[in-house]
Amino acid sequence: MSDLLTEDVDLTPADAEWLHLLVGDWQVVSDLAFADLVLWVPTQDGSFVAIAQCRPSTGATVHYDDIVGSRPPEGQLPQLARALAESEINRAREPRWLGAYAVREEAIPVVHEGHAIAVLARQTNLGSGRTPSRLELNYVEAADDIVAMIARGEYPSRGAATGQRRGAPRVGDGLLRLNSEGEVLYASPNALSCFHRLGIIGPLVGRALVEITTDLIEHQDNTTVDESMPLVVTGRAPWRTEIEARGVTLSLRALPLTEHGQRIGAVLLCRDVTELRRRERDLITKDATIREIHHRVKNNLQTVAALLRLQARRMNVPEAREALEEAMRRVATIAMVHESLSQTLDEEVEFDDMVSRALRLAADVASAGTSVRTVREGGFGLIPAQDATPLALVLTELVTNAVEHGFVGRSVGTVEIIAERAERSLAVTVRDDGTGLPDGKGPMTGLGTQIVNTLVTNEMGGTIEWTPRPEGGTSVRLEVRLRVGKSVPGAL
Repeated sequence: MSDLLTEDVDLTPADAEWLHLLVGDWQVVSDLAFADLVLWVPTQDGSFVAIAQCRPSTGATVHYDDIVGSRPPEGQLPQLARALAESEINRAREPRWLGAYAVREEAIPVVHEGHAIAVLARQTNLGSGRTPSRLELNYVEAADDIVAMIARGEYPSRGAATGQRRGAPRVGDGLLRLNSEGEVLYASPNALSCFHRLGIIGPLVGRALVEITTDLIEHQDNTTVDESMPLVVTGRAPWRTEIEARGVTLSLRALPLTEHGQRIGAVLLCRDVTELRRRERDLITKDATIREIHHRVKNNLQTVAALLRLQARRMNVPEAREALEEAMRRVATIAMVHESLSQTLDEEVEFDDMVSRALRLAADVASAGTSVRTVREGGFGLIPAQDATPLALVLTELVTNAVEHGFVGRSVGTVEIIAERAERSLAVTVRDDGTGLPDGKGPMTGLGTQIVNTLVTNEMGGTIEWTPRPEGGTSVRLEVRLRVGKSVPGAL
């Protein structure tokens, strides 16, 4: 739609935004009218182009194929032009035949800031040929009211809320029509069923909906009431709210009906969302449980790391003390991952903060008299939990290895971590300006190197390569393909 609005169409940004708002909220109109809606915008050559279309979920469609981007047929063009020029609804006197069925057509000017900027074609398939029911008559009457508002520039409603207060329920879930005083004029069978589940027995027609809902809430203990609810149930605000009573949750959305700025009534859509809210609560409980588990695992690992640290201090054999200290650092690294997971609802870790902590380990393991400078380039972004632990261990081992073995006898050294991220592909280079690889040939064969190789190749399915740097030192490059988490961030 945005692309079509920039091609051969002369509209201001405000007009284009008004059309976007209309298209974002016109499924209700299509369902109420049992009709297809096509939005036609005038072109610079005197014709029109279809920039959006909507099919009803309550009746048969007219257009089985997508017509967005097409021009109107010759027989429809004069009707669209008259509606745009006169800023009045233009109804065809006779149905137009499309193949084997007749179509009733209506051209509604889309008015914004006092002038028509487009035409909304309302096309009803007359193929059924049956007598409409009371429900269908009320649907169509409500659609006529909204269509008239579109032609006066009063729909979409100005100041309508977005996000949570807009959207569902749908027309078929349940519908009530209110007068200007908030009294129920009509309630569909599904709407009656929704309110019966709340405990309202008896007819709704002729009663003020705000009084009914107030009586329900007053009999509930510890119930939080949405402050916007009175405005919604009286049809005064184009918002959405929820009513909870007797273990049932009802979602309500109001569409105020106006005529030249004066409120004449409202359409209320309702839906029983009890099961949906119950599942949401289950998910929240599950997320809280997972976070608590990560928190407890982190605490247990930190306890293990503290025990290893105490044991290392009691060791008189340097090799044993060094081995315990390395084990303590590895356990602490895993605990760091679980700490990050315990602070988020997603099973993903903001890895750049963890890399900064890993670099700080360089100063902790540097020998006395050695000053280590750490540098980080690029960004890791969000890393899935299943990859975060092995990657953190690998980087910690590489940094620690560079500091412990690359700067022996040196007073100053530099360790760099360079990250290159593109979608799920991640390449990391860890390099130092130390003494380089043994004999300048290949990587060391200690336990830390074995751990790194195993984690990269087996756990993460990646590759790793050690190379000597011409200017002195070692460069280690690993490339991995991250697994899919709850969301995949873009390139950083």
